Amino acid sequence: MASAVDGLKQRFMDVSKPDVDGIYRHGKDKRRQRTDIAMSSLRDLWREAVESVPFDVPDHGVGLAAVGSLARGQIGPSSDIDVVLMVEPHTLKDDQLNQLANKLWYPLWDSGLDLDHAVRTRQQCESVTDHDLPAAMGWLFVQPVAGDTALIESTAKSILERWRKAARKRLQELLDSASSRLEEFGRLPYLNQPDIKEARGGLRDTVLVSALAASWLADRPHGSYDEAVERLLDVRDCLHVVAGKETNLLLPAYQPKVAAMLGLADPTLPEGEREADAVEGLQTLLATLGRRIAFSLDSTASHARHTLTHEKPRFAFFQMFQPRSGGKREAPTFNTIAPGVVEHEQEVALAVGVAPSGDATLPLRVGVAAAEYGLPINPSTLLNLKQCPVSDKGWDDETRELFIRFLATGESLPPVWEELDFVDLPGRWMPEWLGVRNRPSVSAAHRYTIDRHMIEVVSRLGREAPSGMRYDDTQYATLLLAGLLHDIGKRPGVRDHAAEGARHVPVILGRMGFDKPIIAQATLLVREHLTLSQFATGKDPEDPAVGRELAERVEHDPVLLDMLFDLTRADGSSLGATSGEAITKQYGWSHWREATVRMMYQAAREAMKG
Repeated sequence: MASAVDGLKQRFMDVSKPDVDGIYRHGKDKRRQRTDIAMSSLRDLWREAVESVPFDVPDHGVGLAAVGSLARGQIGPSSDIDVVLMVEPHTLKDDQLNQLANKLWYPLWDSGLDLDHAVRTRQQCESVTDHDLPAAMGWLFVQPVAGDTALIESTAKSILERWRKAARKRLQELLDSASSRLEEFGRLPYLNQPDIKEARGGLRDTVLVSALAASWLADRPHGSYDEAVERLLDVRDCLHVVAGKETNLLLPAYQPKVAAMLGLADPTLPEGEREADAVEGLQTLLATLGRRIAFSLDSTASHARHTLTHEKPRFAFFQMFQPRSGGKREAPTFNTIAPGVVEHEQEVALAVGVAPSGDATLPLRVGVAAAEYGLPINPSTLLNLKQCPVSDKGWDDETRELFIRFLATGESLPPVWEELDFVDLPGRWMPEWLGVRNRPSVSAAHRYTIDRHMIEVVSRLGREAPSGMRYDDTQYATLLLAGLLHDIGKRPGVRDHAAEGARHVPVILGRMGFDKPIIAQATLLVREHLTLSQFATGKDPEDPAVGRELAERVEHDPVLLDMLFDLTRADGSSLGATSGEAITKQYGWSHWREATVRMMYQAAREAMKG
């Protein structure tokens, strides 16, 4: 016997087809159509189920609710159906409830769509959402489907009220969940194979933004943020169509077709170049969307934290004999951490009276302070930094010193660099940066985009050299600059990116005003940054001629050899391969790879002694 949900998946796909030219347009309308189809089919299914069970289903005390992407009106072509069967205690016997549930679940399973289902009383819903953060956020967006809709609406209202009351205590839990996902899935703008739902700046973050807004602790952004959410949902929809299943992992095999479906392929380019250009356009799009969504989450969370701070009692104790102190708000505390830069409520902000439009070094002072103190930059401060007269010219001793100090902040560097990159500052320091910004790597060994990979490399460069010596300030600055620029030559059509990078380094560092010895050594390191790895995999370290050749590559300078080893190790260890253990062993930095590179390093040192 046919069911109301038969062929539901196919109906989703029919609605989700791109236009005749292959481009997916009007995604928001398509999502609304899929939502209407799903809700209508579920209502019909409910009627079928109620009529087919051998007992009367009462009008009150039992009903069907939609949650998740279906309730939000964001259901994708292959998204699962999230539904909850709500029931009041003693409305139905256990066996009757099981029969009704089976009449609902089995047809949905048979339709070919994944089903996320549950049977709950109101008390169970409240209990689960009180202790389960994902469940709580799911129940903030509920749509009644059929049956006792008043029961569903009153339960949803109760959970929303409980969320608002508990939000002040659960805010940190919510933000911790975002941090955990960041550790596991990385940042959407910098990943070659991103999970567009779970990565930082992905669809999960949009749910957090809505949850924060529902708490009344902060309003959510609109305008460009809403446009970014809808466009990222378009990417998700195209991914479902291309993959033919529910997935959020944008694998390389899917990327060319997804990019073409989004209209990112340039028909004027030769076919061989068109695909690569479209994939690069997709990466740029994801970077733009991911940055906008991540910034919106940070901004909303910042406002929520400030709301909590200012809700706390901040009034001087009323004393009968000191009436002047009673009822007066305490002045906010601003701890100066750099010239014109303060720490305020666990964020880096601008000091009162600072005029960004007249201070070109302010972004570097803010960046150094944020990285050294391990604090985020206040979103409003970040936007104000765009007014600074930053240029690739006019560098002085203070600017160069701050830049090197910023690069030397280790693991704190990548997140702060990302914040500054959101307002386009690195590209204003170095226009050449824009040539690799957001560019995906063609190598399967690379998890990150080219620009993020270079920052990861810099963050892994320390002062301790492999020979046991400690780099002095000039040597360390040289190493950091070489790490920052080692892949700057990875541009379209370039076959030897090391040689191309070595061509750019003197221009960039010369414009910044660094001394000639630093420029010369950084240029050499960029030109030779692949040499140790290539020698280690293709030459015999026991051959004296090999050691002599490697020594010649670094001009028989043992310090340069140390730097080359450190750069090679940082480069290899920051690849972050995601394509499996075999890829990691072949390309990544393993014990075996370090051992072979170190053998070649020792061969060069012996040649220098000889």
